[in-house]
Amino acid sequence: MVVGAGAVAQVTVCKLARRPDLFPEIVVASRTFSKCKALAEKYPQARIIPEPLDADNVSETVALLKKHKPALLINLALPYQDLPLMDACLEAGVDYLDTASYEPPELPLYEYKYQWAYHERYEKAGITAVLGIGFDPGVTNAFVAYAARHLFDEIHYLDIVDCNAGDHGRPFATNFNLEVNLREITQVGRYYQDGKLVEVPALSVSRDVRFPEIGVRKAYLIFHEELESLVKHFPTIRRARFWMTFSDNYLMHLRAFMNAGLTSIQPVDYEGCKVVPIKFLQKLLPDPASLAPNYKGWVSIGVQLYGIKDGKPRTAYLYTNIRHEWAYQDCGSQAIAYTAGVPPAIAAELITSGEWKKPGVWNVEQLPPEPLLERLPAAGLPWKVVVDYPLDFTDIPE
Repeated sequence: MVVGAGAVAQVTVCKLARRPDLFPEIVVASRTFSKCKALAEKYPQARIIPEPLDADNVSETVALLKKHKPALLINLALPYQDLPLMDACLEAGVDYLDTASYEPPELPLYEYKYQWAYHERYEKAGITAVLGIGFDPGVTNAFVAYAARHLFDEIHYLDIVDCNAGDHGRPFATNFNLEVNLREITQVGRYYQDGKLVEVPALSVSRDVRFPEIGVRKAYLIFHEELESLVKHFPTIRRARFWMTFSDNYLMHLRAFMNAGLTSIQPVDYEGCKVVPIKFLQKLLPDPASLAPNYKGWVSIGVQLYGIKDGKPRTAYLYTNIRHEWAYQDCGSQAIAYTAGVPPAIAAELITSGEWKKPGVWNVEQLPPEPLLERLPAAGLPWKVVVDYPLDFTDIPE
C-alpha cells in the first residue's frame, strides 16, 4: 500500500506497476482521491486499487490495512504523518518504510528520536520499519555503508552534495512538496563536528563544488536528517555536513517570500479565517509534478568522504547523475521526484523478499547496502565510485 499520490509517489507506483510478479496488487491511498484514480487508470497492466485516506487518522489507516492486508506500507505522504502511519502499522502488523524523518508540524526540526523510539515495539511485533529510503536520505546512507565496508577502515569526514542544474522554465517552483521543501532550507543550518551539533544562520555558509557533467556550482550548507543517523552509526566520523545548490533566481524569490512572511508556519488571521502563510503560498505555486514535461538538464547527488585505509589517508566520491529528460521518458517525472521515488520501490522488493526483513526500526546504513546498490542502475539510477577523488573541501587536514 502506497500512502500519498504526489510527484514522488507517482514514480514509485510507476516502478511497482512494472513488477506484477512481485506486486500483484497495489493500493494507492491519499486525501486526493482523484490522483489515486488517475494512477490506477495510467497503469492498467497492474491491479491498482485507489482508496481515499486521511493519513493523520490512525483508526482509518488501520481499517484500510485490515481490509487489504498488504505486506508493506510505503509512506510517501508528509513527514508530519510518519508517526500516525507507524502507529497504524504497529496495530495492524504491517511492515513500514518512508523517505523522510518525522517533523512536528509546529516545529521545523527534523529528528529521528521520535521514530527510533518505536524500535522495541516493532521488534516485539516482528515487523520491520525502514526509515529514510529516498535518495538523500536513502541511497546516500547506502553509499556511506558501502564505503565503510569496502573502501575505508575509518571514515573521518563526510560531505553530502546535491545539485539540481536543471531548468523547468517557471519563474519559481519547488521540486517536491513546497511546505516541506521551504521548511527544510529556511531552518537554521546545522552540521556535526566532533560529536556536537553546530548551528549557523540559514543559508549563511556556501562553497563552490565541482559536480560531474555540470561543473562548479555554489552550494549552501543546510541540515539534512541522514547526518543524524550517520554520525550515530559510524562513530569515527569527525564531521558531517550537507550541501545543496540553489540558483540566484531561486534565492531571490525565496528571500522575497521570507521577507513578506509567506514562509511562516504560524497561522495568521485573515478576514476571520486562520491561514497558514506557507500553505497558502503552496496553493499559488506550481504543482511539482507539473514541471516534468519541460524540465531539462542534470541532477547530481553524492557523498564525498575522507578517511583511512590500511593506515593511509584516502578520499572517495560516490554519486549518481541523471537528466530530467531521462526521468520524464521513463516515468513521466522530473528527476528530483525520480531520485526519491525509485529507491522505495527497490526497498519494497528487498523487504518483501526477506533481504531487508529485520524486525525493528532501521536506518538504511544499518542494512546491507549491496542489494540496493546492485539494483539501482537497472531501475534507472546509475552510480559511480571514484577513489582518491580530489575533494573540494580544503578544510580537511592532511
